[in-house]
Amino acid sequence: MSFTTRPELRGTFGMVASTHWLASAAGMAVLERGGNAFDAAVAAGFTLQVVEPHLNGPGGDLPAIVWPRGGEPRVLCAQGPAPAAATIAHYRDDLGLELVPGTGPLAAVVPGAFGGWLTMLRDHGTMELADVLQYAIHYAEHGIPVLPSIARAIGNVEQLFRDEWTTSAELYLPVGGTIRNPQLARTYRHLLELDDPYEAWYRGFVAEAMVDFQRREWMDSSGERHAGLLGAGDLAEWRPRWEEPLTVDYHGLSVLKAGPWSQAPVFLQQLRLLEGFDLAAMGHASAAYVHTITECAKLAFADREAWYGDPDFVDVPMEMLLSREYADDRRALVGDESSPDLRPGGDDPHLPGPVGAVELAPGVGEPTRLHATAAKPPPRGRETEAARGGLRGDTVHLDVVDRWGNMVAATPSGGWLWGAPVIPELGFPLGTRAQMFWLEEGLPNSLEPRKRPRTTLSPTMVARDGEPYLALGTPGGDQQDQWTLHVFLAHVHFGMNLQAAIDAPNHHTEAFPSSFYPRETVPRHVAVEERAGEATMQGLRERGHEVEVSDPWSLGRVSAVSRERDGELRAGANPRGMQGYAVGR
Repeated sequence: MSFTTRPELRGTFGMVASTHWLASAAGMAVLERGGNAFDAAVAAGFTLQVVEPHLNGPGGDLPAIVWPRGGEPRVLCAQGPAPAAATIAHYRDDLGLELVPGTGPLAAVVPGAFGGWLTMLRDHGTMELADVLQYAIHYAEHGIPVLPSIARAIGNVEQLFRDEWTTSAELYLPVGGTIRNPQLARTYRHLLELDDPYEAWYRGFVAEAMVDFQRREWMDSSGERHAGLLGAGDLAEWRPRWEEPLTVDYHGLSVLKAGPWSQAPVFLQQLRLLEGFDLAAMGHASAAYVHTITECAKLAFADREAWYGDPDFVDVPMEMLLSREYADDRRALVGDESSPDLRPGGDDPHLPGPVGAVELAPGVGEPTRLHATAAKPPPRGRETEAARGGLRGDTVHLDVVDRWGNMVAATPSGGWLWGAPVIPELGFPLGTRAQMFWLEEGLPNSLEPRKRPRTTLSPTMVARDGEPYLALGTPGGDQQDQWTLHVFLAHVHFGMNLQAAIDAPNHHTEAFPSSFYPRETVPRHVAVEERAGEATMQGLRERGHEVEVSDPWSLGRVSAVSRERDGELRAGANPRGMQGYAVGR
């Protein structure tokens, strides 16, 4: 038996896996009290907002995939849209901006996470809001341990907090061994006293505080102070929605993903391309294996840039993009050498123009992707985040399966502490998801009023024989549908159990425009964990890749749960970062 950092959990009662042990424990506590997977997911989700405030918060976003036992799988879209006042003309002509700032209230969209969790609880849960919110309230009142990642995150923006975002300084400085957020606890307790917490959030005292606060001008990543654009109507008129998932069959399994308002379909496009290769024969983490997956990823992500956007606003040719005929044509582009080009397919694809040099300000980006973990120098011309004096932003993830067979995968994000100043009356900042829009007309992801940004958030669910089999996901921005895919492939092609697949050396490419300010592209780039070995690194260099050798345990924060045909439940969680955990019995 091969070594794993922890056992793959196996049992019959319930499993919860997430990016923080306290959230996993909260979810398991709900299962032990008789709640179902959806109750547990909501409890874990609210807890993650408190225990990982540098990675998500109440002002953020939520996509999830749920599968109730005996029902049909559905995608929960709680990705808030841009404000009605958010136009390209305002940003470019009135404010003189070429990109939506990566921080500050000008990057805010409608915060959907709270409404999303309440919708899941209402439609599929069995418990009251007070039952599942008690864990988040407890940690907000009594405090959470300050892990090194939280301390680094706060340290990266400490001067910004002291000089500009003084409301954040009052909550997070000085950094000690514990962080308490009594105002957030008071916000939640007040909501529980009201007849309709959802109404209070989107039309009552929470909405009023959010709108009033972001009307003030605050320093953002542009180097200037700007006010936000959220209005009362933006909040009052928004609702989460249930959607049907997109599905692709792969090696006897059916993979379910969200629609093109997220980057999720790139996972499915990669599967379509990869089914034409004998991955098992290449050997896991070999140069040929990493090269093939990387080149297929480049093609899929080029299509993401050219075609994906909110389907309420743009016509996304998903049927074509997911067809085997299209994949067959595209697969012919995968050669023996690394391609330096962004090569979308289809007729008349629209790609964004080049982005000029932009100073990287503290707090921008996606928190999971830490270039400071590079084990060896990065490719030519590419600085590490450490050299630039900062890290980049993040996300969290959770998966739950219960004894009845209900299953959930959710990837909450946004509203992290370094994205925007804390609203003092509420105890949390707004999110910054509008930075994913382009301020260039005519693109599928161009900014428009009330349009959803094409988010990176992308939970995954897998069916076998028409039943829910596997739920998994990870933080990581543009890397989510690479790191998760690689775990899935290790499980399918190499027979690795969930924990072994999560532990296995991971990799990714950034050879396409980043979804986060300042929208960097790194042609020929591939990051590979050092554990893959020198033969893999050298083989990739010989194929023309610019190899970033990453620390041995640095790429990905995947967690997963599964249900076997006989009802046995399994789970695994990521050891990287030393805080993700799975619990169950």
